[in-house]
Order: sequence, then structure tokens, then C-alpha cells
Amino acid sequence: MPLIRNPILPGFNPDPSVIRVGEDYYIATSTFEWFPGVQIHHSRDLVHWQVITHPLSRTSQLDMTGNPDSGGVWAPCLSYHEGTYYLVYTDVKSHMGPFKDTHNYVVTAQDIRGPWSEPVYLNSSGFDPSLFHEEDGSKWVVNLTWDHRKGRNPFGGIVIQEYSEERKELVGPIRKIFDGTSLGLTEGPHIYRANGYYYLLTAEGGTRLGHAATVARAKTLFGPYEADPSGPLLTSRDQPELALQKAGHACLLETPQDGLYIVHLCGRPLRPSGSCTLGRETAIQKCEWTEDGWLALAGGGSAPEVLVEGPQVEEHIFEEEPETEHFTGGAFSIHLHSLRGPVTEDWATVNERPGFLRVYGRESLYSKHKQSLIARRQQSFGAEAETALEFAPESYQQMAGLVYYYNTNNYYYLFLSRDEQAGLSVGIMSSSRGVYDEPLAAPVSTQGWTRCHLKAVIDHESLQFYYSKDAVEWQPVGGTLDAATISDENAEWVKDGFALDQGFTGAFLGICVQDLSGRRLHADFDYFTYRETGHITDKDKENT
Repeated sequence: MPLIRNPILPGFNPDPSVIRVGEDYYIATSTFEWFPGVQIHHSRDLVHWQVITHPLSRTSQLDMTGNPDSGGVWAPCLSYHEGTYYLVYTDVKSHMGPFKDTHNYVVTAQDIRGPWSEPVYLNSSGFDPSLFHEEDGSKWVVNLTWDHRKGRNPFGGIVIQEYSEERKELVGPIRKIFDGTSLGLTEGPHIYRANGYYYLLTAEGGTRLGHAATVARAKTLFGPYEADPSGPLLTSRDQPELALQKAGHACLLETPQDGLYIVHLCGRPLRPSGSCTLGRETAIQKCEWTEDGWLALAGGGSAPEVLVEGPQVEEHIFEEEPETEHFTGGAFSIHLHSLRGPVTEDWATVNERPGFLRVYGRESLYSKHKQSLIARRQQSFGAEAETALEFAPESYQQMAGLVYYYNTNNYYYLFLSRDEQAGLSVGIMSSSRGVYDEPLAAPVSTQGWTRCHLKAVIDHESLQFYYSKDAVEWQPVGGTLDAATISDENAEWVKDGFALDQGFTGAFLGICVQDLSGRRLHADFDYFTYRETGHITDKDKENT
């Protein structure tokens, strides 16, 4: 039998929702503040996957201007019924403190690649909405309800309400169907029907090291739901030796050969620091029904495995995508994203200078409104990013270059700017938990250069920047930097018992331009390369 190696979707690809349509498998994952919203991946063998579309590609579907870091699209649910694809999702406008402003919507399409419809508003009572298609044709939305009241469990239980496709709204009574188990933090609900039962698959324990997937069942849709007495279906909690940590938030899949699998969220912390520099990823596990009708991992126990038996089907390998984006016109690489809104001609264009991407400077890297930043996920512990730009800044307020980015509080930036002493020069700025720094003692002069090549080399927890005039002879800029700054663990921090920030995304590498004077000076980028180094080190072996 073929073997599947986890994670199947490496790098920032959390909260997977999986479906099968014929012989095709599709997984939707969360994108949070990155635009376009929701990544959909395609496979025919469960081994090889390719990103094929982003359904939320218009601001009429998703306007995240001003959304907080790790806000935006949470836990989309993809489903298919009678020729129509359905996607429900949350647009999170706030998530720190006692309140969460979480607006839930549904969009539809006749083709998985779109076009996808304008959104229909559902509710704002909580997050992680899921759509269940009943055999009689009725449709039901289930979601976590959020309880802000003092002294209450904020994860207030799973509720269900009917969705009227004709009226395009939720109708009828709201029923609470599950309070969760003692693990707490019950969220991410999905309902399935099998063996004469309704099965409720939920995420519990929080999306960190205590994460889990639990199963409950009932004879009727509205319950009462009884939790599996044997405990979680899946978890890596209290098992620090496992390569796949944070296991939970699962979704069930049946193959044409009657094989059962779950796809689930996971993280791969580097040893010994425990930092998940690649964010939360997606893995898969083989399952089976027990004699008494509960869902169980096929290998026994509840721990996620790195190698999993795949279905006996013909291998389906996708054509490798190019490492370099040359900006020669047409659509950008599907892997490139912007922050909180689309790339539009008014700030990034390939039409004004053929063969180059011209990017106009806007707000700072701390902004949650108008950043001129285009980047892609880091998906390997060893990776390089490279670009070449032509830029003529007139002051220190104008910058352009290469960014290693987690969110507005956590980043490294190798940039070209103008300094009163050094003239045209290369500098580095950094931010860790919102604390700004400039690691270089002084900027490095590039006075007289018409073009500057910039490179970032990442090896697990080390980051080294380089610059060059010709892309042949490279010179390091500064010393080795701590890449673990760009991780979930550094982004999340607590002071005096209060959470000051949350981190649900992952590391991105990209290009950006700022003009803090407001004059919108532009930089021209010739190319952007993302390359996975691919070499296996002792650290890699420890993490598999």
C-alpha cells in the first residue's frame, strides 16, 4: 500500500475541511488576515496536493481592512450537495478580551474553481460554522456559541439552526446540542451520519499543545449527544516525544474504496525550543469503525502518526510549480498573498514597466489597513527567498525590500532606503512582540547602485540576510538572527496572567514598500524567488 507522509499540507494551513467529489479530494484551510481568503487544495491519491483556488477573492466577499492580526477567516467548512459546492466561514473582526466579533457567511459555486457567489450572512453568535446536509434535503448550520459573561465558560457549547436556501437565512429555533467534554474549549464542530447515528466531531483542548479531536453521537440530529467514553479520537497532549504536536480540529473523509480518514491540524515544534516556525499545518490519519460503532484511529490509540497507509489508487503527481515569479504579466503565482485586501492596480502593477512589478509605498509594517506587501508561506524548515529591486528613495521614510513576516508585531525586514550619512543603503529592522529594533550598528552603503539584490536564508531557527550588486557575489548583512521570532509561540504572549496577543498564522516571505511621507514613491521588483533547500539535517530527523 502507498504511504502518506505527514503533514500533507506543510506550512501555514490550519483548520482543514475535506470533501470527496467522485475521485477528487478537496481540502479548505484557514487564511486569517491574508487575502484572498481560504486555500483550497486538490488531490486524487491523498498523497500529493496542489493549491487550485481561493474562493474569497473579492472585497464584496471579504473586506478585512482594520482586522486584527490572526483575525479574518477562521475555520472554513467546505461541503458538496447535488452539484453545488458550499463554503461557510467566519470573518473575525476582534478576538482579544471577553468579546469576539465573529460574522459567519456562506458562499456557493457550481465549480470548485469558481466563480463563487456573493456571501449570504448567517449569524455572529460564535465561530467555526459548519454546514450539514440532511438526507431529506434540509440544511443545518452548527457553530460554537461564545459566552462573554464573567464567570461563565466562554466556549458556550455547540448550537444548531436550520438554513433556508430559499430565503437565504437561518430559520427556526436555535438549539444547543453539546456542551463538550472535560477537555473544554469545545469548537470546530462537524456532523456526519453513519451506522444509524449522528456523529459530532469537535475540536477541544485549545489549538495548542493540549489540542484534541473528540467524537460524540446521538440517535437524532438534536441529541442528546453522548461523548465517546474512551476519550479523544486524536490528541498529542502530554506526549512531547511525538513529531506531530497540537493534533486536533479534524474532519472526516470516506474514500470510494470505503476507507476512512480524518484530516486534522498539527504543528511541528523544533527541538529543543518548541517553536513552530511553520505555523499550524494539516495532516491525515487512517480510521475505522469499532465494533460498538465509535470512530477510532486504525493504528490504535489516539496519537497522530507521521507515516499513514494510503488508499490503493493510481499515483497522481502534479506538475512542479516554478520557484521564481518573473512578473511578466497575467496572474501572479497562486501562492502569493496580500494583507487584508486584494492586490489592485493602484498600488501594485505589472503594466507600467513591462517585466517588473511596480509597488507603490503605503503604510508601515505595523499597519492593519493599507500595507503594500506581497508574500508567500514558508513551507520547509530550510528555505531561501530572493528578489532584485530598483528604488530611488529620497528620505529615510521611504523603504523597499525583502520581509520575513509573521504579523504586525513580529517580523524581520531587509530594506533599501536613504540615510543622511550612508546615502542609498541597506538596513534591517525587526519587531518582536511589538518591540521595534534595528540590529545593524549602521546602514550598509549601496551608493551609486542602480539595482540591489536581496536574499534571506532560513535554516530552522536561524535567519541570515544577504545583499548583492549582481546576484553572483553575495555579502551577509549583519549576523545570524533568531527565526523563532517568526513563530506561533513568540506571537502569543501573556503578561500578568492576561493574554496580550494570539498567533494563529505562520511565517511568510515576501516583498514590500513603505512611504511614510505619503508621497507614494514606488519600487520596481524584477523577480521574487522562493526556494526550499531540501537538504535533510539532524534537526529534520528529530522533527520527523
